[in-house]
Amino acid sequence: MTGRSRKVRVLMYSHDTFGLGHLRRCRTIAHSLVEDYHGLQVLIISGATIAGAFDYRARVDFVKIPSVIKLRNSEYTSMDQHIDVSETIQMRKSIIFHTAKTFEPDIFIIDKEPLGLRGEVEDTLRFLKERGTTLVLGLREVMDAPHLLDVEWKRNDTMHKIGQLYDHIWVYGPPDFHDPLVGLEVPESVRSKMQFVGFLQRKSSKKIQADAEDYLLVTTGGGGDGSDLVRDVIAAYQVDPTLTMKAVIVLGPYMPNEQRMNFVAQAAENPHIEIIEFDSRMEDRIAGARAVVAMGGYNTYCEILSFDKPALIVPRTHPRLEQLIRARRAAELDLVSMLPPQEAADSHRMAVAIKALLERDPPSASPAALHLEGLPTISWLVAQYLSDRAELAPNIAQG
Repeated sequence: MTGRSRKVRVLMYSHDTFGLGHLRRCRTIAHSLVEDYHGLQVLIISGATIAGAFDYRARVDFVKIPSVIKLRNSEYTSMDQHIDVSETIQMRKSIIFHTAKTFEPDIFIIDKEPLGLRGEVEDTLRFLKERGTTLVLGLREVMDAPHLLDVEWKRNDTMHKIGQLYDHIWVYGPPDFHDPLVGLEVPESVRSKMQFVGFLQRKSSKKIQADAEDYLLVTTGGGGDGSDLVRDVIAAYQVDPTLTMKAVIVLGPYMPNEQRMNFVAQAAENPHIEIIEFDSRMEDRIAGARAVVAMGGYNTYCEILSFDKPALIVPRTHPRLEQLIRARRAAELDLVSMLPPQEAADSHRMAVAIKALLERDPPSASPAALHLEGLPTISWLVAQYLSDRAELAPNIAQG
């Protein structure tokens, strides 16, 4: 773009208003790209309040924009209660635009929100399109129930703008698992740009010892809406004394403090339960577990497949149906077990489900393929987009 010799630059945007899923997905892709190509650097724009709690590889960095959180009624508010949310959006919009203008990316990858939070990325997309940047929209394999997504996108003319602005659309899953735009009127200008890359495989940062402690991992993701799952698991252990498998419960950084303290107190009364408030290396936790109980967000599901762990999914059903749709499809393929949240609230039924989980086969026992080719596919696509740039050379280890 500039004619000067430099490393290939990839800019990523992660709006991060609820949970950690968007940032963790961007970070996974960024680490894979710099591992595959020594002539590439990545900058992630993130609104996550704890973006700095994660480690980043060389040539991967992040820019923190003011945080906005999504409330249970789907409205947004600023983390700083003294600043109006509209002012916060304007600050975020300015930082995003000037970061992109200064960084001069060759590729700009937007995670999940095509125009950004309240359209905050649209001006940047138009500016970079004029500069010749390759614009990529990355979508989860499941977005939401079609009737909910359709209303949201029609309100902002999103489908038309996707076709107008983006060069490519990556779907982070295989086509035979789920289509994120199923049930919507998808014009050819959008459909022709879609490529299903496969799930994003995760790696553990340490070797799991053969004599490592045996435990059931319970994870809520970010934890902002995970209190019901934690409550139900603790209640199952309380009602069934035959549940003696150690349960390691990771609350997540966004769980409200009152709920957090209540769970810590309850767990102290049961020798089989250990509470961990947050772990930035969840891959290691899942890799070392015998089985997993989770809500079934995208990243956790990828980790369950990556480390081939028997899993019980108790999906949330509000405000989005994403987790429920994913869990139903995965259970249909016999990759996981699923328990609806209203059934998990029955302590005896939850205890039975946990004991059944401990006897369950791993996902690899299912006839369905795991489809964990997402990261190498993305690396290949990036190389194709930038095939005329000599700076993008593969690492020696990659051949």
